[in-house]
Amino acid sequence: MTASATWPDIAFTPWKESCAALHLYTQIVGKYRLAHTPWVNHSWHATLYVTPRGLTTGMVSDGAGGGAEIVFDFHDHAVIGMAADGGSARFALEPMSVAGFAQKFTALLQDIDATPQFDGRPNEIPDAIPFAEDVAERPYDADAVRRFHGALVQITRVFETFRTAFLGKVSPVHLFWGSFDMAVTRFSGRDAPLHPGGIPALPDDVTREAYSHEVSSAGFWPGGGGIDYPAFYSYAYPTPDAFSKAAVQPEAAFFHETLGEFVLPYDAVRQADDPDATLLAFLQSTYDAAASLGNWDRAKLDCHPGKPRQPRAI
Repeated sequence: MTASATWPDIAFTPWKESCAALHLYTQIVGKYRLAHTPWVNHSWHATLYVTPRGLTTGMVSDGAGGGAEIVFDFHDHAVIGMAADGGSARFALEPMSVAGFAQKFTALLQDIDATPQFDGRPNEIPDAIPFAEDVAERPYDADAVRRFHGALVQITRVFETFRTAFLGKVSPVHLFWGSFDMAVTRFSGRDAPLHPGGIPALPDDVTREAYSHEVSSAGFWPGGGGIDYPAFYSYAYPTPDAFSKAAVQPEAAFFHETLGEFVLPYDAVRQADDPDATLLAFLQSTYDAAASLGNWDRAKLDCHPGKPRQPRAI
């Protein structure tokens, strides 16, 4: 298999409308997890995780037997609910409205004796329509969704490798359904200045808790939000002086003045001779800029990447 085949083509424009629908579907499922999970720092309790077949909530402490899991299966194109008592239910991912998805998801939760209660309003989307009122028919491009999942599998693998080269506090590799991005975040260990907030349809206290400490964060968007192509990003909060002028790799990476972060088009990785090395160079060089310019204690925080079956040397 060639590198370009391993990293699938996920051009944004052809599946833009399907992507927008999938984003809202993940918000509905994510809000179920959010409603039934105790708060974890930086909203890590609310995220979704990539699996070999799609996305999962992981176990939510709710429902028959005390546990439920919701899965997006992007191979069979279904949403599946599983309960700790062995019960399960599913419905097909296909063209439908957001309201229709919410109705089917509520019925699925009832079928597995889970609690069908969650907030009915989208987050981080300007002028968003409540789920129950969003009755416009949405497309579902099954092939595009399958290729998107293939990209998430590759991205997760590289992000997890990058995550190992840090001894400090670091997030899981996870998908934030609010902004619909994969992310992995490193922390300096120091408090950050109060975040100004102002993210559309997101309470400022949530934003300020998420950015309570200094971070260098990297991630991936499928497109939208200021760019019309899939791309990797990297930013620091607070932003160190001269961060935007830092020399980063690879050559295709650049500082996006409007977004205030470094951006690397996904296709620059997909089409590279060594996609893994290209993406790792972006992740490492942008972290280097954030940590060095931000005066992080790198002697205590940085380490060699982890390897299978090799305990880290003390």
